[in-house]
Amino acid sequence: MIRMGRGSKNDQPESPVQPYNTPTSTPTYQYQSEAVAAPTRAVTDSESMARDIKEGRLSGFVGHGTVLTGETHFQAMLRVDGQLQGSVSSESGTLIVGTNGQVDANVAVASAMVNGNVNGDIIATEKIQLGRTARVIGNIQTPRLILEDGALFEGNCSMVKAKEAVESRAAQLDSQGRSADYLSTQTDEADDEEETLFTDSSVDEDEDEDEVKADAAII
Repeated sequence: MIRMGRGSKNDQPESPVQPYNTPTSTPTYQYQSEAVAAPTRAVTDSESMARDIKEGRLSGFVGHGTVLTGETHFQAMLRVDGQLQGSVSSESGTLIVGTNGQVDANVAVASAMVNGNVNGDIIATEKIQLGRTARVIGNIQTPRLILEDGALFEGNCSMVKAKEAVESRAAQLDSQGRSADYLSTQTDEADDEEETLFTDSSVDEDEDEDEVKADAAII
């Protein structure tokens, strides 16, 4: 109970009034131990190509504004950001056509990744991938086809024959390997038989000589 009014000094309130404390705002600060994650820097196309060239994955590059005409052969990987005319071939390589790339040629490679324009037939023994900015006018033959949303393709597509051709080639290589192993086994067996016959003939000759010596001793 709190008494209101003027009283003596000895009169003390039974329950003193507590002063109102103004709430203080929590200080906003970071501990020094908290590490702020640095934003990751995107890898540019030039840096990616430089890395591929250094590691030996990229064997050729046709830059933007460059025009090449004729027959093109490569081994590992070929990237086209310019214009390429004629024919492109690689037994085990990958052809990459950039967004600004223009290929006016028939292509015969192992894999093809197209993000630009291709006017011509494409034959790939492994796969063909058409990105969302790809525009292909020509026939396609491959066992695997990846077609992204937005890609334009006009022509005929053959996948069954390409898959059968790949399987037939694999079976042929397997049979050739087995034939080589069989011929090697037959050669080893023939050498063993020849060595055995030579050993037996040597033993027979030794026995004949011993018999002749024994007969001469008896006479």
